[in-house]
Amino acid sequence: MGNEKIMPYIAGVIYSTIFGFSFMFTKKTLDFLTPFHLLGFRFAFAAIMLTILQLIGVIKINFKGKKLHLLMLLAFFQPVTYFICETIGINMTSSSEAGMMIALIPVFVTILATVFLKETPTLRQLIFILVSVAGVVFINLMKGSTDVSGNINGIFVLLGAIVSAGFFNILSRKSSFQFKPVEITFVMMWIGTIVFNSIAIIQHIGNNNLRNYLQPLTNTSVITAILYLGILSSVIAFFMVNYMLSKIEASKSAVFANLTTIVSIFAGVVILKEDFYWFHFVGGGMILLGVWGTNYYGRMRKGKLVKD
Repeated sequence: MGNEKIMPYIAGVIYSTIFGFSFMFTKKTLDFLTPFHLLGFRFAFAAIMLTILQLIGVIKINFKGKKLHLLMLLAFFQPVTYFICETIGINMTSSSEAGMMIALIPVFVTILATVFLKETPTLRQLIFILVSVAGVVFINLMKGSTDVSGNINGIFVLLGAIVSAGFFNILSRKSSFQFKPVEITFVMMWIGTIVFNSIAIIQHIGNNNLRNYLQPLTNTSVITAILYLGILSSVIAFFMVNYMLSKIEASKSAVFANLTTIVSIFAGVVILKEDFYWFHFVGGGMILLGVWGTNYYGRMRKGKLVKD
């Protein structure tokens, strides 16, 4: 019983950690690949790995008699729409603007969960969700106070990423009642493979260099990054997300995404030797406090409901 309660939260920490380090690998790899080329390789590696695991019997996938249109809609929001909006939006805005917008995902998930899943957070939970989001916003404001361009078009594109992430959380939670987490992840990886490789191939055809499409895979640094992004950041991390959403409320699980900010800062400071300032410490504390409070009061409410 104890393991059943704690496993979703362990999954949240794992996926946040993996996603946090993924920014470092992505940043390095974009020196060799365009964004959609990288996404194409990333999801292709993930889809191929899952298919191999299915063929050798390590994982069991069965879609017979299930409503696949629900997974298609889920995959439309994540990874397709989310990554397209995030990629274009980050190119149109500053990093601080992007960070502040993405930090709004838990708020949007909470709103959608209230409307579609009837998972209404308590006032205390809502306060701690906002504390966690405020921590991310505070870090990005302090880090990029002189780097805000005010590009309204980019802001609206990033809003599309937030909306997509919100609907993904809701649809994954809803899908978990008839699909296993690995089945949801399987469909997501193959849809991402088809869409992003199609975009990248069209771009290569337009630049008359399709023959060089696979050439980056001869670079050791690219292979290392794609293995991390494809296997850890796509297969394992998204499996953890889908597993967590099958066990706890969407509003509570979404707050774990803000832990990614702390991990990305750690990776930058320790591995990339980037600067660490006092506002990283303060903002990180706010994020951790928000995650703790949201889940602590969620468990208290559930306990009271059981007693009643």
